[in-house]
Amino acid sequence: MMKYALVTGGSRGIGQAICLQLAAQGYHVLINYVQNETAAQQTAQQIENQGGAATCLQFDVANAHQVQETLLPWIDQHPEHPIEILVNNAGLRRDALFIWMEPTDWHSVLQVHLDGFYHVTRPLLLPMMRHRYGRIINVVSLSGMQGRAGQVNYSAAKAALVGATKALAQEVGRSQITVNAVAPGFIQTDMTKDLDEKEHRAQIPLRRFGQPEEVAALVGFLASPQAGYITGEVIAINGGLYT
Repeated sequence: MMKYALVTGGSRGIGQAICLQLAAQGYHVLINYVQNETAAQQTAQQIENQGGAATCLQFDVANAHQVQETLLPWIDQHPEHPIEILVNNAGLRRDALFIWMEPTDWHSVLQVHLDGFYHVTRPLLLPMMRHRYGRIINVVSLSGMQGRAGQVNYSAAKAALVGATKALAQEVGRSQITVNAVAPGFIQTDMTKDLDEKEHRAQIPLRRFGQPEEVAALVGFLASPQAGYITGEVIAINGGLYT
């Protein structure tokens, strides 16, 4: 039976690595993207070149109408093949000191991370509950656990996702659905390319930035049957960088 996994923000960086990991685990991967169709298609092609299956789905997780317009028809067309794995990975940074933070910078970051979690997760829950199986994995951040200056909006959004992860795990555990979060530290992606890597490496016990594939491996484990007794957890992957 075909198994499906949805990765939001799956066209680049950590999301792309997660798509490749889940495809290697036998899932038909649904690659969500907003604008960069070329990157999404390249990710899908890479999966297919390795013998996997992938489909690109365009929608903005912050836009409830777009999510419903895309996901609800897909669910109706696949009543016997629900999306078993959901990785809420789509992210947005609009960094600024809080005193200078514009309302659009505050709201847009919360909309992508928090509203996006709601818009995408809620319609997939009922099919998971009917089939009594599911894995929901939220990609949070060191910022949501430690808090970082210049990222009050991002830290607030990720911290809220931590709370949502723990609460939802309590609600759906009886349906054999696990809900966990992974909290990456500094990972080499487009989102960290503007950081001074040399400066930040000195703070990290392992003295390096992480790789997207390392985060993907953790997500792959949490998505697997072997992780069936882990739920409501937030697992840091940060090279030993703690408060």
